[in-house]
Amino acid sequence: MQRGMNFRLNAHYSVILMSLRANAPYSDRILDSGRILLYEGHDIPRLKDGPSPKSVDQPELTPSGGLTQNGLFHKAAQDFKSGKREAELVRVYEKIRAGIWTDNGLFRLTDSRREKSGGRSVFKFELELAEDAVLGNQHETVDLDHVRLIPSRVKAEVWKRDKGQCVTCGATDNLHFDHIIPFSKGGSSRSASNVQLLCERHNIAKRDKIE
Repeated sequence: MQRGMNFRLNAHYSVILMSLRANAPYSDRILDSGRILLYEGHDIPRLKDGPSPKSVDQPELTPSGGLTQNGLFHKAAQDFKSGKREAELVRVYEKIRAGIWTDNGLFRLTDSRREKSGGRSVFKFELELAEDAVLGNQHETVDLDHVRLIPSRVKAEVWKRDKGQCVTCGATDNLHFDHIIPFSKGGSSRSASNVQLLCERHNIAKRDKIE
């Protein structure tokens, strides 16, 4: 997946890629302990002999008059606000280092607007954590302990410390950031000492137990 914004990547949800790193190209923000995501729209492509993407307004329409990814997400948000449709489900992935992305869970696209930034117009999208989302005929419950409270800097530190593998079995795929002492039982998300990498199998087996 190369694009940062992917409207209706499949029949059930859209996908966006975000970054909170210091050198990120867009001003994405997380508010309310991770329940609210403010996502900045995307610039025009960088073209040879073309203007700097950061010097022109973010586009809503393509040169042929169709909707860009900005336009598709904006229309979905405005249609939801006017009661024309349900909120679009969006799966959010966050870049914590080069080539490493973490699944931040499912959000609902609830608002969008244009605002001035650096002398140009940019899109801002507001998404709210979907605590009990429905994908097709299946319910997907977002585990708040692992989605909304672990800061990006902690994820990056844990990934480096645990060498990108499950601390129990060494698996390198389907990894989850796990609270050693669950957040629901007072465990902190602000310190890497209380967060570890577990594969999906061992994360499900552990659940909210303290080991």
